Amino acid sequence: MNVKNFVVESIDEMKNKVTWPKYSSLQNSAVLVLVASLIFALVIGLIDLTFENIMTWFYDLF
Repeated sequence: MNVKNFVVESIDEMKNKVTWPKYSSLQNSAVLVLVASLIFALVIGLIDLTFENIMTWFYDLF
């Protein structure tokens, strides 16, 4: 398989075989990913803050 054949088949596949989402569906997915990422970052931040406070308290005992 040569490079030219690969490029031609790739372009054909992108035009005719790939199902592209509608713009509104794409927006909904992007908002969902953004919200999920923010929630995940907040949870990880809270876990980190809690762990830091526990370790500080523990080390202050000694």
